[in-house]
Amino acid sequence: MISALISFLGGSAFRMLWGEISQWLTARQEHAHEIERLKLQAEADAAQHARNLESQRLQAELGAKTIVVQAEADIGRLEADAWGRAVATAVDPADSSVVGQWVKAVRPAAASIALGLWALALYRAGWTMGDWDRELVGSILGFFFADRSLAKRGK
Repeated sequence: MISALISFLGGSAFRMLWGEISQWLTARQEHAHEIERLKLQAEADAAQHARNLESQRLQAELGAKTIVVQAEADIGRLEADAWGRAVATAVDPADSSVVGQWVKAVRPAAASIALGLWALALYRAGWTMGDWDRELVGSILGFFFADRSLAKRGK
């Protein structure tokens, strides 16, 4: 009877038992491998999601900065255009209003008065020029000649 039992266990029953154990171990190993793979995939997906969010945040910031820079540039252009129109209007010789005539007359009148007072001071000093007088003449000549030369070159 023992030989029959050994023969039974040594044959198909042992193979069946070993097959079930081996299949269970393999399934357990595959399950552990699948869990590990899912964890790694989840980590990779989370990292990719974080990179996408950061990219979108950066693009939004850059878009907002682009809008701000464009707005500042537009404001700068508008201010420059307004300044140019104001200057052109201020020196427009076609303006025949009283205010326009006054604006045109102020600078030449002020310059004439200042030159007249300076000539009077030179006359009283016997037409001798001091250091201050020489500096004033240099400034006046520099203003008129350098200013016109630079204006012709567009500076």
